[in-house]
Amino acid sequence: MASGTRRPAQIYQIKVTLTDLQPPIWRRIQVRGDTTLAELHRILQCTLGWTDTHLHQFIIRGEHYGVPDEDNPEARQTRDERQYRLDDVAAGAGAPFTYTYDFGDNWEHILEIEKAFPPDKSVRYPVCVAGAHACPPEDVGGIPGYENFREAIRDPQHPGHKELSEWIGGSFDPEAFDLDEVNHILRSAK
Repeated sequence: MASGTRRPAQIYQIKVTLTDLQPPIWRRIQVRGDTTLAELHRILQCTLGWTDTHLHQFIIRGEHYGVPDEDNPEARQTRDERQYRLDDVAAGAGAPFTYTYDFGDNWEHILEIEKAFPPDKSVRYPVCVAGAHACPPEDVGGIPGYENFREAIRDPQHPGHKELSEWIGGSFDPEAFDLDEVNHILRSAK
């Protein structure tokens, strides 16, 4: 291969699982290895159903990646996610890393690279290939808040049912997952 020429980026198949919830909320995505972590953040927001209204970070092999904040001494050690590509920081198949979204609700996701393979010219990456269950609503109060929300939304006799139904704008199905809709959102976000 000529000097300065990179071979085409591998495709990484990643299983993304929101931790500590039952039944599990997960997605399986395929992304190019040359995707920056900032781009991966946007992909995760689309595939999980988050609205990108809170801070986030990746932790990969003990290093923190995100949006550095020079005014926050703790955040100064955060590496700029726009400068790092997935294929430069991920350890490869089987090596999990974390993505935390909304430091108040503390939604922690485990990302596991299941495999890497050459791109298929007929596929438009990134793509979500599987998943299960709806993502919790933003600002629901983390895992305890979401568990209370699910209980209240299912039971019309629950004291919080009416208020939470209005807050969510009608109905919410925690079992819902629409693969076509997720991929439509991914394509629209480019």
